[in-house]
Amino acid sequence: MTPPLQEPLWKRWLDRVLVLDVFLVLGGAGWFAVAILGSSQGIEAPMRQFQRLWEPLFTPAIGLLIASALINGCWSWWQRRVQRQATDNGN
Repeated sequence: MTPPLQEPLWKRWLDRVLVLDVFLVLGGAGWFAVAILGSSQGIEAPMRQFQRLWEPLFTPAIGLLIASALINGCWSWWQRRVQRQATDNGN
């Protein structure tokens, strides 16, 4: 059995940022749900605040989340393909 490879420092920090991004997006979704409920009861302040933060905070966070998922999927696909070719060439 081979020893586990040490992750580079930049990858650990990138993973942490992406985890925080997921929680930010989930928190924004929760806030939006509360704002909708409040708006239906005549309380408009949470929705106004959410709308103010939509462009500068939530839109980039959602974009980063989607981009990182696509990049991760492509990277995993590429690694599987390279490993499969290496195994085929080795036999």
